[in-house]
Amino acid sequence: MKKLPLISMAVCAILLLAAPQFMKNYGIYLLTYWLVFIIATMGLNLTVGYAGQKSLGHAAFFGIGAYTVAILMKAGFSFWLGLPAAAAICFIVGIILGFPALRVQTIYLAFATLGFNTAIWLVMRNEEWLTGGTFGINNIARPSLLGLSLDGNLAYYYFTLGVSVLMAAVLWGLLRSPWGKAFTALRDNPIRAESLGVDIQSYTLLSFAIGAAYAGVAGALFASLVQFIEPAPFAVGASIMMYLMVVVGGPGYFLGPVLGAAVGVILPEWLRFAQAWYLFVFGAAVVLLMIWLPDGLLSIPDRLKARKQAKLDSASRAAAAQTAAHAASTAAANLGARS
Repeated sequence: MKKLPLISMAVCAILLLAAPQFMKNYGIYLLTYWLVFIIATMGLNLTVGYAGQKSLGHAAFFGIGAYTVAILMKAGFSFWLGLPAAAAICFIVGIILGFPALRVQTIYLAFATLGFNTAIWLVMRNEEWLTGGTFGINNIARPSLLGLSLDGNLAYYYFTLGVSVLMAAVLWGLLRSPWGKAFTALRDNPIRAESLGVDIQSYTLLSFAIGAAYAGVAGALFASLVQFIEPAPFAVGASIMMYLMVVVGGPGYFLGPVLGAAVGVILPEWLRFAQAWYLFVFGAAVVLLMIWLPDGLLSIPDRLKARKQAKLDSASRAAAAQTAAHAASTAAANLGARS
């Protein structure tokens, strides 16, 4: 069972390598868009699914990463400077945002992060001297790698896929380190975690900071993908959608962002046959999914395993009860024979 996630990731990687060869230009663009949101929701899954924090401000970090790259490239700097700068700035801002989590929890923390998202969005919209306001920033170039241009959608797709695999490998190692165990302990029972020596304050701040850095990387890739940014994609609604992606995929499951981002990015495209009703169909499908699978799509194997185990336990108890009843009847018969 421990090898199952590794096998699943290998199968996903093979499919992602081969899929673009059978797709048209827009399909490749859509797959790249999906990969960008996988990276973003990896970070949110760390914050929400593994560390147990409630964050509705992830789109703000996504936007900070996008605007950092766009502004630096507009000023004449390279994408390869903008990408780490985006991650570093988001990491620092993530630590700052993590401080409210040390004082407030659950729904109050969600409201605090939602307010943060709104404040950042207002800066993006109103500070035209920096962000271009509602006019945005256009002509954002795609980078070159080792002398190879990434202007084409196929080239940029494979570049984004490589970054996604790298970010996934880093997260995989992190979750299997003592840090990952500390995050999980923080989620399950903060009081017990503190009694075991886990520094709750440090790990709470780190969960926000690392998650924010992932969103910053995703935002940088997003800016070069769409080559034009303005405030709308980074509003509160985008944060709610990212949170939904984590919940639908399965919070605390490593591959949850892959499925969750597919539901949030690719599924609406498949539902466009419904034309004006596709958003209603999409929303209804998600609501029904949350009713039947509150722990996300990746909880299905665990639920099936738990149901099977419950049946085995029930059968075992029935067999034990039958054996006890038979033993009691035998003992009563022997006692009657002696008397």
